[in-house]
Amino acid sequence: APVATMGTVPTVLVVSTSKGYKTVADLVAAARAKAGAIVASSAGIGSSTHMNLERFRISAGIEVLHVPLKGAPEALTEVLTGRADFYFALPFQVGAHIKDGKLIALAVGSPKRSALFPDVPTTIEAGYPNSDYNFWVGALVPSKTPSEIQLRLNREINAAVNAPEIRDRFLKLGADPLTMSVPEFEAMIREEFESNAKLIKAAGIKAN
Repeated sequence: APVATMGTVPTVLVVSTSKGYKTVADLVAAARAKAGAIVASSAGIGSSTHMNLERFRISAGIEVLHVPLKGAPEALTEVLTGRADFYFALPFQVGAHIKDGKLIALAVGSPKRSALFPDVPTTIEAGYPNSDYNFWVGALVPSKTPSEIQLRLNREINAAVNAPEIRDRFLKLGADPLTMSVPEFEAMIREEFESNAKLIKAAGIKAN
């Protein structure tokens, strides 16, 4: 049973500086010129990084070689070494590498820009509609939990998320604080079940 949301985390489309891509359009042009030759890593099949990749791929009309790894560190390593062309990473994973000049952030794969990278456009702003993926963090409890406990937890978590020191900590990690009522959270989950089911079908995603 849904209780409360805590925040959303924008994903960042990153490439190695060695690849020579300066914009999302450069990456898409390369993928169209060499169908299936451009490599995209992810933190595993069905992960948020994979789902964001598929949303972007379908919107851009490109074919890529998807390489699912065991987790985010492995997926990021593939890009840093040049074995993969791009990856949709979480902001706190790549900030230092972007600062050091090892990676370039081409776009943000979420509905709005990242507070950590305000000058980096979203994939939608780059010209690819319906390419965003909403990665959120929230709290749920066993379905038989009494409603009064769910509502109490919702109030307490919302209050914590709205506390200035917590909001500041979230923003420093690249997360955007988000609070909702229990019915709003339930509605969001229902909507995402439907949209993700459509994406899984359109992308032909199959569990291992």
